[in-house]
Amino acid sequence: MNKESFNPTRLDLARRRRGMTKKALAESANMSPVSLARYFVGVRNPAPDTVARFAEILRFPKGFFYGSTLAEPPLEGASFRALSTLTARLRDQAIAAGAIGIILSDWIDERFSLPKPQVPQFDGVDPEAAAMEVRSAWGIGERPIRNTIHLLELHGVRVFALAAESAVVDAYSFWRNDTPYIFLNTGKSAERSRMDAAHELGHLVLHWKSGSQRNRLAEKEAHEFGASLLMPRSSVLARMAWGGNIDEIIRAKRYWIVSVANLAYRLHSLKLLTDYQYRQVFIEMGRRNIRQKEPQAAPRERSQVFEKVLQHLRANKITISQVAKDLALHSEELGLLLSELVRSPVAIGYPGSAYGAHSATTPPEPSKGAGRIVPINDWQPS
Repeated sequence: MNKESFNPTRLDLARRRRGMTKKALAESANMSPVSLARYFVGVRNPAPDTVARFAEILRFPKGFFYGSTLAEPPLEGASFRALSTLTARLRDQAIAAGAIGIILSDWIDERFSLPKPQVPQFDGVDPEAAAMEVRSAWGIGERPIRNTIHLLELHGVRVFALAAESAVVDAYSFWRNDTPYIFLNTGKSAERSRMDAAHELGHLVLHWKSGSQRNRLAEKEAHEFGASLLMPRSSVLARMAWGGNIDEIIRAKRYWIVSVANLAYRLHSLKLLTDYQYRQVFIEMGRRNIRQKEPQAAPRERSQVFEKVLQHLRANKITISQVAKDLALHSEELGLLLSELVRSPVAIGYPGSAYGAHSATTPPEPSKGAGRIVPINDWQPS
């Protein structure tokens, strides 16, 4: 497709990213559904003022709607946690956010030398055994994982934040070619995000085959993998006594940096809590409001990749707005992908700024000085 051509797949991506139906978009754009359909199927191209209307409604720069078709996460290969409550709209919104993440990931990969993916893939292996194999392959042994995001990035997993409007989605993951991606809901507690990261790694390790069913059984296997990865059997058996109460669990959770609920689950699965004791722990958790406010909360984990990339960009006087301009996005979108993953807040550029007035027919030119590949060779696990 010619770079100057209007691309209907980008219009559809922007629509899904904002959680809008085609009917709602037609109404907002003051046109009939039939007229809008002609744009989606490529029968005709919209006039520049129509593109400007789409850009305003969908909060994307006008230049975004021109250019090549963008890669998206494979719908059949992506894992979604809230299977019973996830609507098609929210699923499509999360997938569209993933497409934006891929855009940024490709931009970074073109300019920085990141760790190569080293994620084992197993077929028909018990989840706990697979978790121990990953620990062995990554040289972790039995020691606690101090930072799951750093560990994932060290082994080539691309980690991004999920947008706030997709809050019902805990996390999801997928393989794109030979690169693994994980999108995390960073609005949750650090402990829950760590388990989400370990859970999604389980999907990447266990359910990587094309056509693998991401069903309830797969979710159970991924959860068992995540619990085993963060809380190895031998480590838990060595440190925890049978029949521990909730105060003992609260004290012990700091060692593995997990939630009270997840440690209780692991103790129950290892027969260190009876069914009755397990129920009593959750009753007490409800009484103390622990599910809403994790006691002795761990600090939030950050991304090592994004911190280093942003540090380099700042040193070269390249702003997030310039990066967004390279990608024909508003910096708001990049800010959402980095939400809570970096210490310093990412500047947000909203529609209506100078960038929002981007040309309707010409994609943005890359910012000067941003095309050099920068090796980052001092990656260290935490």
